[in-house]
Amino acid sequence: MRGDAILIVDDNPINLKLLRLTLEVEGYAVRMAVDAEQALVTLATFRPRLILMDLQLPGMDGLDLTRLLKSTGIDAIIVAVTAYAMKGDGERARVAGCDGYITKPIDTRTVGATVAHYLDGGR
Repeated sequence: MRGDAILIVDDNPINLKLLRLTLEVEGYAVRMAVDAEQALVTLATFRPRLILMDLQLPGMDGLDLTRLLKSTGIDAIIVAVTAYAMKGDGERARVAGCDGYITKPIDTRTVGATVAHYLDGGR
């Protein structure tokens, strides 16, 4: 059990709960946000090592939020997460500043290992 801090940004309550429970069982300290505004408020007092960033958010999308966070010098690994994977999404996510890219549906059997991989420096 790692104890690393993780922020999940996703507007789908089922995805939030699934990821939160799965990662908490793995020992991670998890916070959640349903949109960019809530993520920014959370980040004012919470410093995650990793952010799981849904690309399709209401208001400011996940790529714009990633650009904003990277421009402020945030020291967190940002992994893009999307259910609507289209050709070129992975490259767009990397150009925006994401350190990795995974697709939904989330596999609860492997997401812990995927998160650990990124925390351990995997790209």
